[in-house]
Amino acid sequence: MKIVPLLFLLLVKSAIAQWPHKNISQAVFAKSVEDRAPIEIVTGANDSLGKIYFFTNIRDLTGDTITHRWIYKDKVKAEISFNIKGKRWRVWSSKNLWHTWTGQWKVEVINQQNELLLTKIFEFRTVPLKRGTGKKNG
Repeated sequence: MKIVPLLFLLLVKSAIAQWPHKNISQAVFAKSVEDRAPIEIVTGANDSLGKIYFFTNIRDLTGDTITHRWIYKDKVKAEISFNIKGKRWRVWSSKNLWHTWTGQWKVEVINQQNELLLTKIFEFRTVPLKRGTGKKNG
């Protein structure tokens, strides 16, 4: 039957179309990484977080080098490079965040030719104080 292979091809194309990049099946911020998987995926957090992880699932770039470039207020705060050693390679970097570094953060994923593959944005906010207590809401 020709329907089954066609259906399979459509499903595969649909899954790849949802990837953030043709060679990146997942790119997310998370509160931690365990067993090579992101835990508690987030798009923003308050200044009590302290540390944030950026996780990428790289596909079909064996032999390439991928860099996570952390940027805050148009300044590069960190660059972490990874040698991709397999067809599917999961990598993550982390950044300790000072409570005063609130605002928009971004991580650029760059290949060894210095080509930008992907940019993800993270919002780091101040926790408002409870009225009259001097304590932060939590």
